[in-house]
Amino acid sequence: QVQLVESGGGLVQPGGSLRLSCAASKSIFPLYDMGWSRQAPGKERELVAAVTNGGQINYADSVKGRFTISRDDVKNMVYLQMNSLKPEDTAVYYCKADHVQSTGSYWGQGTQVTVSS
Repeated sequence: QVQLVESGGGLVQPGGSLRLSCAASKSIFPLYDMGWSRQAPGKERELVAAVTNGGQINYADSVKGRFTISRDDVKNMVYLQMNSLKPEDTAVYYCKADHVQSTGSYWGQGTQVTVSS
């Protein structure tokens, strides 16, 4: 089992940037694929970005070209750099770890991102 703690959320103006961080309680390599999801009020949780233990990366179409996911397997950290933020990016952002042998998925507690002028 792995515990995840997100940080870096906050209030930002449209067009601004934020960097989210996710700290894992144990080694995430090579056993975990990592990702970021978000949930806006009244909407279902959606995957924003994911990076496998082999470094393959996928993004939701809505964030391609604006968001960048990365992982530091030495520090057991996952990051989400968010640029050119839009009001529709407002949501609670969650870090997720998926065991590569499908033995479990783990979520952090979430961090609020609000994009507003």
